[in-house]
Amino acid sequence: MLMKEYRICMPLTVDEYKIGQLYMISKHSCEQSGGGEGVEVVKNEPDTHPQHGLGQLTEKRIYLSSKLPSWAKAFVPKWFYVTEKAWNFYPYTITEYSVSLLPKFSIRIETRFENSHGDNNNVFGDKPTPAENVSFLDILTDPIPEKHYKKSEDLSLWRSNKTSRGPLEAGWRDDTEPIMCSYKRVQCSFEVYGFQSKTEEFIHRNIRDILLVGHRQAVAWIDEWHGMSLEEVRQYEREQQQKTNSKLKSSQSNSDPSAASRPVFSRSISVTDENSLKKMGVKTVTMDDPSTSAESQSPLRLHSTPE
Repeated sequence: MLMKEYRICMPLTVDEYKIGQLYMISKHSCEQSGGGEGVEVVKNEPDTHPQHGLGQLTEKRIYLSSKLPSWAKAFVPKWFYVTEKAWNFYPYTITEYSVSLLPKFSIRIETRFENSHGDNNNVFGDKPTPAENVSFLDILTDPIPEKHYKKSEDLSLWRSNKTSRGPLEAGWRDDTEPIMCSYKRVQCSFEVYGFQSKTEEFIHRNIRDILLVGHRQAVAWIDEWHGMSLEEVRQYEREQQQKTNSKLKSSQSNSDPSAASRPVFSRSISVTDENSLKKMGVKTVTMDDPSTSAESQSPLRLHSTPE
């Protein structure tokens, strides 16, 4: 198992980012959907946590076969999907992933948002992450894949009309106000002989890229979401989810006429260890493959989040 803690600072407050995060995720998901791939929102409903209070449970299916590395395509079905379940008890979130028909894979991401410069070494309150496993990501200077670069999201050129913030300059984290940090503790494992190290490294490289792109966009799009109420951003979220689901289903049907009649395998591997979730007060549900409902199934469970 490979565990890392990522820390990403932004020129925002934690209260502001509560809106910005929801806006960014909804818009980004819609932009990335099409051509038979993208994000399908299955569930988005209120939830309650005994320790963290009221929150939101979101379940999504992410179709991304073409984005796999060549070595993974050899054993992953073309029509596979990733199931994402996220418990948002802001400013604390839990996200878990499961992969359809791909056992022994686990990712679990805990996130804590705090108004700080990223200098809290025990933000999760249990034990400090070893220094060698902590990575600071800079939304200004750290490179992102060229395909994700947009001049409008370049924070060295960015200027907010609503807040008069920006552009960011080298060393911006030292003297920028306001400033907050997104702390993300990521644990992943893929216990398959010959693939474990390569897969875990691949996962962390992609998580790093996703975190950088997402947090850059949240800042760059601030004039689009700043000033929205929670009710307004939830309405925007619902509208984007409808567009996203429609785009995905339409493109899948056009590219593969048999998709409508293809059996949907809803039994997947739970990516968060059940005992850990119970300790956190979160209930898990095992979904069975409807084609084998008459048979007794032993659910495969592993523990697992861009967020």
